[in-house]
Amino acid sequence: MLVLNVIFKCEPGKREELRELIREEGIDVASRNEEGNHKYEFYMSTEDPNDIFLLEFWEDVDAWMHHRTLPHYARLEELKKGRVKGAEISKYFTDEEA
Repeated sequence: MLVLNVIFKCEPGKREELRELIREEGIDVASRNEEGNHKYEFYMSTEDPNDIFLLEFWEDVDAWMHHRTLPHYARLEELKKGRVKGAEISKYFTDEEA
């Protein structure tokens, strides 16, 4: 299992706009429905009003790499432009199942 912790560092005042666009365009739902996905959830930081936390669980690296080729992934990359100034990504591998 591949676990990713992603923190999107949003431009000031852009966090809610980005989160709403992700919902409206169904990027989160499309990602959850992918084969090999076990979890894909966005959380709003309680510590920083500009951070969005994304928690992803993938069956394996191949499933995650396939995810990165899909239109909804590309759309998220487009939506981040002008709204996200950077991201912190941590990857973990586990033998555990989600």
